[in-house]
Amino acid sequence: MAAVIDPIRSLLGKTPSPPADNEVAELRQRYAAAGQDHVFTYYDDLTDNDKIGLFNQLSSIDPARTSKLADEALNPAKPAEDTKPQIEPLPTAACASTLDSAESDLQKWYIEGLELIASNKVAVILMAGGQGTRLGSSDPKGCYDIGLPSKKSLFQIQAERIARVQKLAEQHKGVKEGVNVAQIPWYIMTSGPTRKPTEEYFIKNNYFGLHKSQVIFFEQGVLPCISNEGKIILESKARVAVAPDGNGGIYAALDKAGILKDMNTRGIDHVHAYCVDNCLVRVADPVFIGFSALKKVSIATKVVRKRNAKESVGLIILKNGKPDVVEYSEIDKDMTEEKDAENSELLKFRAANIVNHYYSVEFLNTIPEWSSSLPHHIARKKIPCLDVATGELTKPEKPNGIKLEQFVFDVFPMIPLDKFACLEVAREDEFSPLKNARGTGEDDPDTSKRDIMTQGKKWILKAGGQVISEDMGSDGVEVSPLLSYGGEGLEFVKGQTITGPALMVRPDEV
Repeated sequence: MAAVIDPIRSLLGKTPSPPADNEVAELRQRYAAAGQDHVFTYYDDLTDNDKIGLFNQLSSIDPARTSKLADEALNPAKPAEDTKPQIEPLPTAACASTLDSAESDLQKWYIEGLELIASNKVAVILMAGGQGTRLGSSDPKGCYDIGLPSKKSLFQIQAERIARVQKLAEQHKGVKEGVNVAQIPWYIMTSGPTRKPTEEYFIKNNYFGLHKSQVIFFEQGVLPCISNEGKIILESKARVAVAPDGNGGIYAALDKAGILKDMNTRGIDHVHAYCVDNCLVRVADPVFIGFSALKKVSIATKVVRKRNAKESVGLIILKNGKPDVVEYSEIDKDMTEEKDAENSELLKFRAANIVNHYYSVEFLNTIPEWSSSLPHHIARKKIPCLDVATGELTKPEKPNGIKLEQFVFDVFPMIPLDKFACLEVAREDEFSPLKNARGTGEDDPDTSKRDIMTQGKKWILKAGGQVISEDMGSDGVEVSPLLSYGGEGLEFVKGQTITGPALMVRPDEV
């Protein structure tokens, strides 16, 4: 592979030199062998800085692999006839539900999870590469304020949940107040555009009270955009058009960025991974960690019940005898409406995927063995590009190419059934995604805010308090994650009346 040129070649202020002719010739030959040497069409006309930039970018891309992926994506093998997959729910032995499990089991999982957190055996991976474009913001989505009384962003809410569960683990171990023992490493995966603003946001906010050493940023990979003819697309004369490699790119990124090495150095055994847009996510959930650890599985996944047969959501299922995810469009109407054989009030296929997973580090350590073999999926897009023939920039009116991406669940079929588990949780307690612009009425900032405020009110009522409001529908309560992680520690509200909408940060506020 060609050497990457350091753009700051001298500390004496000298103008950096472009790569040597022999280095360019070697790299050009690699691209020519892959049928992609058009990317050098305007190289000789570029400024020295642009030559360095393009050379470095092209050096980071494997053109032969890119051409192979493009060919496989654009010319997929025709499936054999009569190969309709056999789809069944996961077997009972692989599943559990917090909705109907015995209290003794829930407590056993919870205690096990706290023990592991207190022993510094647990880490968290946050998939936070997206921008808030649909929300009308160019900031990372995690910076978004959903409109809570506290004005807290998604990042702050999740950071404070980590702080609170660490404290719960320390209290469980009987650690003296003020002595910090538990520390959960928080690995935050950004994309290229969100890396710098995300880091700056955390620095500005002093890591929301967490130790700087436990917040580690890394970047997901990118892949070149491909034309409908299988050619790498140039976005300008000096740059290839690239796109993030999907949430499934997390696996290769964990290896490439040194995160696996860091986990092993810290002695981490168990990992919780989730997406930034879920305002109700229970970060490093002790119940989920304990459930998964006691079952000794490689991967576990949280699910919620489908709202109804028509809800468009991916499902965790057994496909041809292997754990997998099936998209709504892949199963027929009869299957979506089929009822559970043991409970006619429930759908047979109801385990909705919420991209909330557990991994054993023992399994993650095998990433280098298989990450390059995960399948790639295509998304046909209108990609602004350079017309190589004319040198003009164009904005296509219809899809002119594809973006390649991997899905985080592509690894599921690789897992033996006895090493895979599924935990069903209550949607109203743990899942409220932020996907759409305000006013949409579903999965938007207003529903996210509503769900947090409704949850807080439920906690107050369960603890023996009352909540009133002068305005119908405004009787919610935002309970600070630093005060309560999952409804615990609110005994002080018993017999008290709270006027909503309210923000509760300390017991003395009641």
